[in-house]
Amino acid sequence: MSDQAQSLRQMASSLDKYRLPPRNRQAKIITITSGKGGVGKSNFTLNFALALQSLGRKVLVFDADIGMANIDVLMGANSQYNLLHLLKREKSIDEIIQTGVGGLPYIAGGSGLSELFTLSDNDLNYFAEEVEKMAADMDYILFDTGAGLSKENLKFITSADECLVVTTPEPTSLTDAYALIKVVSGLQKDTVFKIIVNRADNDNEARQVADKIALVAKRFLEIEIPLLGHISDDTHVMQAVKRQVPFMVAFPGCAASRDVLNLAHRFAAMPQIPQSDALSGIKGFMQKWLRRSVH
Repeated sequence: MSDQAQSLRQMASSLDKYRLPPRNRQAKIITITSGKGGVGKSNFTLNFALALQSLGRKVLVFDADIGMANIDVLMGANSQYNLLHLLKREKSIDEIIQTGVGGLPYIAGGSGLSELFTLSDNDLNYFAEEVEKMAADMDYILFDTGAGLSKENLKFITSADECLVVTTPEPTSLTDAYALIKVVSGLQKDTVFKIIVNRADNDNEARQVADKIALVAKRFLEIEIPLLGHISDDTHVMQAVKRQVPFMVAFPGCAASRDVLNLAHRFAAMPQIPQSDALSGIKGFMQKWLRRSVH
């Protein structure tokens, strides 16, 4: 525990150049997904959240990976409550929000996620009201969805403000990432995508990977998909996973940590959704999510 505290202090001491001005409070809903499993999506989500938090943003991680929820495992945490306790009305939204490393708030998914998609209208409205109460004090809510094209994933993605697609330079990962973008774009043309290239050898490789997706998407889907950033292929990442400590905490000075911090700063500094947009933020997300049908 003392090592973690020391790492957090070390990380905080190097953040002055990244400091951002306060933003108008309206929780922005971000889904983080991938075309296939094994690309480091959940690990990116966790460390991205910690990076945003280190920049002064209030972030909640919602583990929405049905069947493979593992955000708590990556932090070495043992989640006492999950979404199912809320849906059964055994606990309030505040009670199921748990605190992970670095004080990061998160909601464990667990078996409750599958039940979320079979609720009655009354129970869905209760869930929506609880989520809206929780979101009032957040800047970002990150939904770590499952990989691939399940109906549940598509519903989360098409209802959110923005979707970050994590890929690696491997051809199969690229192909599956584009397939996901194509399907989502067909369902919701105005979905905002950004690409994250994980395990890149360098910036040039990341740009080449992102350009392949961007060129095809522009030609065949008529949409622009920018590269948000990349994470270096860094041996410290796997060392941190084995220790069940986020690499931002275990190795704050490593290449992957610097990459995620730069990426988070770039993301947080981007123009935000106007407060007057009725279909943005958590209320817009819940309205779209509750009424959206994905076939």
